[in-house]
Amino acid sequence: MAMAAALVAGALQRGRAGGARNVAGEALRRLVSTLVVAEHEGGLVKPSSLSALAAAEAIAKENKVSLLLAGSGPTLHKAAEHAAASHPLVNEVLVADSDVFAHPLAEPWAELLRSVQQKGGYSHVIASSTSFGKNLLPRAAALLDVSPVTDVTAITEPRVFVRPIYAGNALCTVRYTGENPCMMSIRSTSFSPTTESMSETKVAPITQVDLSFLSEASSSKSSWVNLTSQDTERPDLANARVVVTGGRGLKSAENFKLLEQLAEKLGAAVGATRAAVDAGYVPNELQVGQTGKIVAPELYIAFGVSGAIQHLAGMRDSKVIVAVNKDADAPIFQVADYGIVGDLFEVLGQLLEKIPDKK
Repeated sequence: MAMAAALVAGALQRGRAGGARNVAGEALRRLVSTLVVAEHEGGLVKPSSLSALAAAEAIAKENKVSLLLAGSGPTLHKAAEHAAASHPLVNEVLVADSDVFAHPLAEPWAELLRSVQQKGGYSHVIASSTSFGKNLLPRAAALLDVSPVTDVTAITEPRVFVRPIYAGNALCTVRYTGENPCMMSIRSTSFSPTTESMSETKVAPITQVDLSFLSEASSSKSSWVNLTSQDTERPDLANARVVVTGGRGLKSAENFKLLEQLAEKLGAAVGATRAAVDAGYVPNELQVGQTGKIVAPELYIAFGVSGAIQHLAGMRDSKVIVAVNKDADAPIFQVADYGIVGDLFEVLGQLLEKIPDKK
């Protein structure tokens, strides 16, 4: 009897604790307000930042979202108009218009983020795990004296998140217990932007940010030199629907041109493994993996890719994976939906011969 009573008491205690957690969770959802740090290009908010809005919705359906844009010139204001109608949850678009923000330098951006957070008192701050977000978030978190949660792939509660560890081989559930704001970077491939059409009447107001806090010190620690990128009409690697990737098995930069020809026919982006980048076959901006870009296209085709853990961490979320490798025991085949064991140059040649040019 004593044991039964103890079991009942334990169950009641757990029930009360669970109920308390649920009540606390609901109360927290009602108090949620989020600042999304957005990137823009060509007058449009980047898809990775639209994914950050989807992450804000995952925190709470009643979330009050402010979207922060910075830059200078007419493209900034076009992007603000796009942002104002980008998602039903967006309550306000904050615009910082200054030449200081013309380039993505972390120092002035971190000062901006601190100032906006101190005035807005947001419970959450979200940025995408792009090179810009990874550069900005730690500096801004240090200024606000909080610890950021990085590479979030799922949100189960307003302060409970899932993130990959061990190069994506394990998933860790973490609870943020620090002070506001809870700052996080999200993997854009894990949060699909909304497809819900916005009504013309539901457009968020656009507000100019007071930039009186800016000091010369914040913009003198670093300076913009230049941007070097490939001049190509192929889609951006991080957002492409189809990605064709080559590994060390291609053997030379000259052979990578065969991959580029296939990409042109498929309307695909070209990626590479770290081994191919280190060998000098392609520039490092094409690297896919833990230390490169994280991609999740509808179709991922890998030629001569062995499937090292670091590479798999950057592409394992792809919808369909096709691998071509002469080694039947290559780890890439463990994650591939379709595999061809054979000479990659023969397979490439047949594909180039049979696939018509893209019109």
